[in-house]
Amino acid sequence: MSSTTARPEVTFGSKSSGRAIRNTVATVLVWAAFLIALIPLGWIMWTVLTKGLHVLFTGTWWQKDQSGALPPGFDHNVRGARHALVGTLEMSVVTSVIAIPIAIMTAIYLVEYGRGKVARLVSFMVDILSGIPSIVAALFIYAIWVTTFGLKLIPVCASIALAMLMIPVVTRSTEEMLKLVPNELREASYALGVPKWKTITRVVLPTSLSGIVTGALLGFARVAGETAPLILLAAYTQYLNENIFSGNMAALPTMISTEFSNIGDAVSSERLWGAACTLILLVLVINLLGRLVGRLAKVKK
Repeated sequence: MSSTTARPEVTFGSKSSGRAIRNTVATVLVWAAFLIALIPLGWIMWTVLTKGLHVLFTGTWWQKDQSGALPPGFDHNVRGARHALVGTLEMSVVTSVIAIPIAIMTAIYLVEYGRGKVARLVSFMVDILSGIPSIVAALFIYAIWVTTFGLKLIPVCASIALAMLMIPVVTRSTEEMLKLVPNELREASYALGVPKWKTITRVVLPTSLSGIVTGALLGFARVAGETAPLILLAAYTQYLNENIFSGNMAALPTMISTEFSNIGDAVSSERLWGAACTLILLVLVINLLGRLVGRLAKVKK
């Protein structure tokens, strides 16, 4: 007598349709979130460009500072941002000179040498720096520079505070790019008897150079738009000051803040929106340059 065991029938139709529905719902939600986030960004860009873009095409915007708007020779209609643009670029460059070498060496230590508690402590401190508000960094430099040493504030103080904000950005981006370098390249260099420090400088860093440059440019773009350290540590001036170690120095963020106090005046309003438009375009150009550098040469595994 033969017996047959009934096998349950396996149907995939309901499961497949359920997965398809969940996939469609997730896709719709992702696109909806993207569009919702895009609305305020587009609104801000449209407002700034419509109100400030025409100011950038005036003859004096890139050539003059605001000294002509002060007595003697008072001309309230002066529209110029040369002093603020020069100050922004100069302080950002000095910030990069301070922050980038420290950030790259920190990333090299974490990837190539860091082991144990010291490496975990350094990584933890980098995470802490990446999360501190810019106003806290400015207050820290003020406490050290003025309260502790009794020195007079100069524009380079703002660059030091901005460097504290730039270091974690460049460190993390450099760390990720160094991790992308294949270990086979390191092992091949070691097999030829090349010391570790020379392997890092001659093999690892050149291979990841494009990514490091991209991270540095993105960090530069981030600090170029910071406001709090500039307000506290680099007082705004309407004159062009090219000496970062003396006097007051203007910047685009502080120019926006100053002109905002006179928002009821038509010319001040144009200066405000023009400075905001200039700052957005500056950050946009730097970000696009960073993306372009990253696309030209990528680290391949």
